[in-house]
Amino acid sequence: MANAYTGSTDWHEGEQRMHSLMHTDLHMENPTSPCLTPGGGKFLQTAPLVAIGTHDLEGRLWTTLWGGEPGFSRSLGSSIIGIKTLVDKQYDPVVEALLGHQLDGEVAETVGTGRSLSGLAIDLATRRRLKFAGHVVAGALGLLGPQTSGVDGKLGEAQIVIKVDSSLGNCPKYLNKKDIIASLPSPELIPSTFPLPSKALELLHKADLFFLTSSDERSHMSTNHRGGSPGFVRVMANGDDGVTLAYPEYSGNRFYQTLGNLQMSSNAGLVFPNFDNGDVLYITAATEIMVGKEAGAVIPRSNLVVKVLVHEARFVQSGLSFRGLSGEPSPYNPSVRRLAAEGGTAISQGKEISSVNAKLLKREGLTPTIARFRFGISDPIAAGRWTDGQYVALSFENELSVGYSHMRDDDPRSLNDDYTRTFTISSPPGGAELPDDEFEITIRNVGVITDFMFRQNVRAGLKVPLKGFGGEFVIEQQAGKITPVVAGGIGITPLLGQASRLDINRLHLFWTINIQDIGLVLGTFQRIPELALSTSLFVSDAGVHETASQQAALTTIEATCLRVAKRRISAKDLQVDLNLSDRWYICVGIALKMSLLQWLSGKEVVYEDFSY
Repeated sequence: MANAYTGSTDWHEGEQRMHSLMHTDLHMENPTSPCLTPGGGKFLQTAPLVAIGTHDLEGRLWTTLWGGEPGFSRSLGSSIIGIKTLVDKQYDPVVEALLGHQLDGEVAETVGTGRSLSGLAIDLATRRRLKFAGHVVAGALGLLGPQTSGVDGKLGEAQIVIKVDSSLGNCPKYLNKKDIIASLPSPELIPSTFPLPSKALELLHKADLFFLTSSDERSHMSTNHRGGSPGFVRVMANGDDGVTLAYPEYSGNRFYQTLGNLQMSSNAGLVFPNFDNGDVLYITAATEIMVGKEAGAVIPRSNLVVKVLVHEARFVQSGLSFRGLSGEPSPYNPSVRRLAAEGGTAISQGKEISSVNAKLLKREGLTPTIARFRFGISDPIAAGRWTDGQYVALSFENELSVGYSHMRDDDPRSLNDDYTRTFTISSPPGGAELPDDEFEITIRNVGVITDFMFRQNVRAGLKVPLKGFGGEFVIEQQAGKITPVVAGGIGITPLLGQASRLDINRLHLFWTINIQDIGLVLGTFQRIPELALSTSLFVSDAGVHETASQQAALTTIEATCLRVAKRRISAKDLQVDLNLSDRWYICVGIALKMSLLQWLSGKEVVYEDFSY
């Protein structure tokens, strides 16, 4: 779940190039906010880590990773961020670029717009992250207390004030959980040009996460993460002549903000942290984006690959002010893909519950494009138990992946597809409606995976790997208050999985649909009859394109529903409930979400983020 405000930001030229190259929707909205959102400001105070990227005096990009415990970064209001943290002032290239080496503690106010930078606040324990970009307003590098006297003056206390120009909350894909604890660094630079020293190579081979900063060299800078199973970054070359890395770009939100920047400028700054011992590898490099067959020729079974040609690297032992205790790996992680030169054979991610399958047991059509699918779990103990409101991650790679030798330039939508999808579970856990080893999803036919599912013959016994459960969208009812929920179409599914534990009499559902989806409403009310008495239904296109069966369904619903309006929802429809609750839950598309956030100004808005 996420709390945010979405403004209007255009895609820049490089992002448009990527959208065109990948044949994605050229008209989709850019959800980046032109400010620090209230939800983003709140999250900053809880994030134990912030990755920061900027240019050095030579125009090269670098990235670092600061923090160790929550509270070192915070919103100061009016899209201003303050950061105060322990840093390696001797070898950290970003400290050097932003603050220099002078430990006088004097605050230097920036003249003009200030040095541009970008950042990523991240909490690996919850897999939440927030991108932001802006410029430095003021900064200082000061001395520390006597507790650091044993590190020969290599540490300092950095203070930076940042004016945020854009921010965006990101999805939790490919983030392996870690609990972050603070630790006093004792930085030691390992002198090396090329090749990289053995300990740096060990870090790369075990890395399951790195941070990357890119820029279009105009006005857009971005810092983001790339993650996967340990070893997802491959070393193509490490010799006297230079170092080249490569990694696959996994299926994401298709915004292509990082790759869009790299389309405009190939320069990038990377940082690889070792969460076990605090070692860190800083890299400034040029990049090369490879698509389709070109990508598969480097890393088989990959549709999109980035090569990293290292210009300079710094390997610092114990340079980080934190350690990380490894937790649950991301259920999204594909198997590691080796270089073609290594044999190109995928290897297991280790902790993946690859032995657990979900078998299709039943399909129930609700509309021509919406259906319920019931699955049985082959090993419920190994799979673990989900909680209400969570999603299930299913892999269709074995059924649909054509592999490297069958990549087709005429099917670009298959590029960068790992064939793993997440679906909100629409049945409650714990055997309330189904046996303990079964679950149900309610989905719309919108893409290659769902189309495959809709075409399945249930008797064929389709089995797909179940990769895990996740998500944190929980509807919490406040004592003595109405709980308002706004759902758009299929966005009703998070509520369906939680309805059995909610007091429906204290819930007010505002459900907006198209008449074509009226069967979903009828099927829902047949399952949960009491929900109809708590629902205000808004039906668009009623009386315009409806069939006789849809008209009959609408008539049935009108006899039981609290309210039915044959139009779109509007701000005035929410007025009565505005005084009854300070917290609203919404599960809608981007356009309606933007309107709702304006209508619900001053309220706490919690929404299910389907970007992943």
